[in-house]
Amino acid sequence: MPSANMNVMIKAARKAGRSLVKDFREVENLQVSVKGAGDFVSRADREAEKIIKEELRGARPNYGWIGEETGEEPGEDPTRRWIVDPLDGTTNFLHGLPHWAVSIALEHKSEIVAAVIFDAAKDELYTAEKGGGAWMNGQRLRVSGRRQMIESIFATGVPFGGRNTLPATLKDLARLMPLTAGVRRFGAASLDLAYVAAGRYDGYWERGIHSWDVAAGILLVKEAGGFVEAIRGEGPVVDAGNIVCANPQLFPELATQIRSWD
Repeated sequence: MPSANMNVMIKAARKAGRSLVKDFREVENLQVSVKGAGDFVSRADREAEKIIKEELRGARPNYGWIGEETGEEPGEDPTRRWIVDPLDGTTNFLHGLPHWAVSIALEHKSEIVAAVIFDAAKDELYTAEKGGGAWMNGQRLRVSGRRQMIESIFATGVPFGGRNTLPATLKDLARLMPLTAGVRRFGAASLDLAYVAAGRYDGYWERGIHSWDVAAGILLVKEAGGFVEAIRGEGPVVDAGNIVCANPQLFPELATQIRSWD
């Protein structure tokens, strides 16, 4: 049975998802402002975060909060905080590409203990709680069983605009692509991680990411039997700003390749 917190998270994700789907159908009419080169934020994005914040903080007013649009707010309970990306894949959304998601995680004492990723366009709801496994629409998820890099597909994020992680990512691609069956760049980190948990991808890595991009997906991968670490840096992987994950058979080689020149 889902916990009370999980039920709150699912309700918030579905409510925000319904709002986003409605706006997605009218994407050409959205009021769009520019946050930075290639990084857009829309009215839909802000409205989704407002919905989630009202649901989560209404149910758990003493928990802390960090959201992509509204930033960080401490809670009376310093050990717990919500980590939220109301619309991961905003650029996909604004271009009419149906690959974006709502991502909600609950952190307790620097560890992610509950996660929801809702792909509203495809009606796929990914959930996980610590020790309870990873699930999608009621079906148990497991990472893939592939053992050879050359048979495996990996996902990553390719920097846009003027981001300074582009040279490192190009080195990653030059090293990895000859060793694999392919690398995909779909533009939504939360779904990259969910797809690793579901065995659709065999692994994923990315540099220059935020906690709200990966918090929920980290727990999904772990609960589906995968390995997740920071590429570099100490402390919780959710705050590292970089990530590498894969099934247990492929993780050592993938991580070694990514770290070999880092």
